[in-house]
Amino acid sequence: METSSRRDRDAEGRARNARPRDGLGRPLPYGASGVERQPEGVARTPDETVREAQRLLDAGMPFHAHEVFEDAWKAGPESERELWRGLAQLAVGLTHAARGNAKGGAALLTRGVDSLGRYVGIPLYGIDLPGLMAWARELAERLAGPVDARAEAPRLTG
Repeated sequence: METSSRRDRDAEGRARNARPRDGLGRPLPYGASGVERQPEGVARTPDETVREAQRLLDAGMPFHAHEVFEDAWKAGPESERELWRGLAQLAVGLTHAARGNAKGGAALLTRGVDSLGRYVGIPLYGIDLPGLMAWARELAERLAGPVDARAEAPRLTG
C-alpha cells in the first residue's frame, strides 16, 4: 500500500499506521508478516490489566504490554493514572532497551520509577512496586546495548 499520497486511517477516520509490526512494535514493510497488534481502548479490570501485561512481557513483547497499561492509564481513575503511566513507561523503557536504544531505555525506566514512587506502601492489585522499581533501576544502570526482552521481563506481582 502506498502511503505517500494518503495516510492510513482507522474506522473512525483517525490517522493510524496500518503497517505490520514486529514483536517490539517496530513497523515492518507493508505486506510483511508481523505480530498481531494489541487492540486499543480495551476496558479491563486492574487485575486483568496486570495479567495481560505480564503475559505480554513474558512473551518478550514489552511494546504490547505498554499498550495494555496505556489503556488503564487513559480509562482508570485519576488517582491511579500515574501508576499505570509509570508501568507503561517501564514497558517502553524495556522496549527501547531491547531495540538497542540504551540511553532512551534508561531514561524511560527512570521516569517510570519516578512515576511509581508515590504509590510505594499502598497495596494495589498485588503489584510489587519496590521490586519493579529495583528491577528498573538495575536495568537502567547496566544498559549498554540491546537486551533480550523476554529474559529481562520483570515480575509485576510479588
